[in-house]
Amino acid sequence: MGSAVERTDEHVREYLIYRGFTSTLKHLDSEIKADKEKGFRVDKIIDQLQLFIQSFDLFGLKEYWLYLDRRLFCRLEDVYRSTVNKLRTSLYRYYLNISNNSRDQREGDEMVHHKLPAYVQNMDRLGDTELDLVSSQRAVSTVTTPSRNFFSTFLPQGRRTPGKPPQVTTGSSPSQVAVNRKDPPSSQVKESWGSKSSTPEKRGETGEVEPPAETSNEPTDSSSLNSRSCGGGTEGQGLSAEQPFIKLSQEEYGEHHSSIMHCRVDCSGRRVASLDVDGVIKVWSFNPIIQTKATIMSKSPLLSLEWATKPDRLLLLGSGVGTVRLYDTDAKKNLYEMNIDETHPRILSLACSPSGSSFVCSAAALSRSGNIDSVPRLPIPVSGQLLLWDTKTVKQQLQFSLEPEPVAINCTAFNHNGNLLVTGAADGVIRLFDMQRYESAMSWRAHDGEVYSVEFSYDENTVFSIGEDGKFIQWNIHRCGVKQSEQVLPQDATGPFVLSGYSGYKQVQVPRGRLFAFDSEGQHVLTCSNSGGLIYRLSNGEQALESVLSLSGHKAPVVTVDWCSAVDCGTCLTASMDGKIKLSTLLAQKS
Repeated sequence: MGSAVERTDEHVREYLIYRGFTSTLKHLDSEIKADKEKGFRVDKIIDQLQLFIQSFDLFGLKEYWLYLDRRLFCRLEDVYRSTVNKLRTSLYRYYLNISNNSRDQREGDEMVHHKLPAYVQNMDRLGDTELDLVSSQRAVSTVTTPSRNFFSTFLPQGRRTPGKPPQVTTGSSPSQVAVNRKDPPSSQVKESWGSKSSTPEKRGETGEVEPPAETSNEPTDSSSLNSRSCGGGTEGQGLSAEQPFIKLSQEEYGEHHSSIMHCRVDCSGRRVASLDVDGVIKVWSFNPIIQTKATIMSKSPLLSLEWATKPDRLLLLGSGVGTVRLYDTDAKKNLYEMNIDETHPRILSLACSPSGSSFVCSAAALSRSGNIDSVPRLPIPVSGQLLLWDTKTVKQQLQFSLEPEPVAINCTAFNHNGNLLVTGAADGVIRLFDMQRYESAMSWRAHDGEVYSVEFSYDENTVFSIGEDGKFIQWNIHRCGVKQSEQVLPQDATGPFVLSGYSGYKQVQVPRGRLFAFDSEGQHVLTCSNSGGLIYRLSNGEQALESVLSLSGHKAPVVTVDWCSAVDCGTCLTASMDGKIKLSTLLAQKS
């Protein structure tokens, strides 16, 4: 990502020079220079810190550090806090050393005027031998900051340009800088930041030899960083350049007291709605802190929920008695209650069109036992309807034709503009509807058993589905019934989900919510597991999914997931049968 941005900047700069837009070119250069995030690239951040120090800009250094703290450091886990504080102290001491050396060299020339930190006045009381100042005899050009190794634990390393020599210690040879080479012997390790240490040098993401972030006096911090840098990835491999995500933090929402059925983030990514099997709905926010906004209690059982798209404060609630409620989460009241069909009282799925003008409702008849939701389900699919309702007039627009026979629709999803609707049914058939003609465009048998969850792919040329047969299949929507890939998932990812208790007690739950969710670029998928969520890299026709990150932390099976993605950070929601919801904040690494 960083290299692509640089190439784009170069193309824009060449175009402006070619057209003679010198004023615009100056503005572009000034804006690029003022960019504080630097694409979250480690080398750019380090260069910016070095620039402030070498130019004796203490105010700029402090402002930039405060920005990094607000934007990045405050979101890290507590285990990094001590290292962040030591890094800040080391930067100020490094700045002081550079300024003192400059004054000595100028021998009475113009003095550098700046306000030093308060603790500098009593430096003799610090007594931290591992953070001694760099020797004045050491050349400034050979001094490198130890922060690169720390930043590399949670930020992607940028590729260095060929013309810029790598910053390595003087005792390292070019062969030792290559990727996948062993660490150099301790005899070649030189002092860094003025501290003499025999600890072998650590490697960054790009394989460069880097000075240790901590000295031998405190080996625990650096080792814990290396062990936690993957955020739950493969143990013993450290931070791999192929690691796509770093888990910054994980929080828990524990206001539910029974198993979760649905957990969805609204379109703006500001609020979450969660529904448990007791019919209790919680509307809550997680930024900046987890806070419950509304609690909805229902006398009748609730089976489904969905956020409206416009306005995004509205929530659709489907019950087990044939009604759909439109709830205003800001006003905390019901706006409408729609009676769908008495003969098909179970509202299994709701999907709001991207325009917000209508929504699709899946209604199913009661099972033959008369229960709202029998477990296990009957082998013969029950009857069902698929209806389109107008959100503004609160009236039914039409009923879709379900061929070959009316069947219960378990899951529904629109594409980005609402022109296509995909559904998965209890008879194992996936149906694709043309929402401009309001008719079925194609249908095919997708799974042996019911279809539990279905979603469009990122490019919307395919759809993904999970079924009762435990398969995760990608289908080409341009060629009816043609598989592009097929993988078999473990049972804890597809259900039915089982929670075992004392004295042989078992609680069984049939899947109701989303069983998988994609990241913002559609390259990774989040699924359920017994101890948390699992993130896989989507493969092109390969027979096995590649697991890249485990979002553990649950003590009960996870039954539904959702993924809210921002620019480089995203929040993964995993909800389990014990009523706990985990929010895992991820940082995407861009190459």
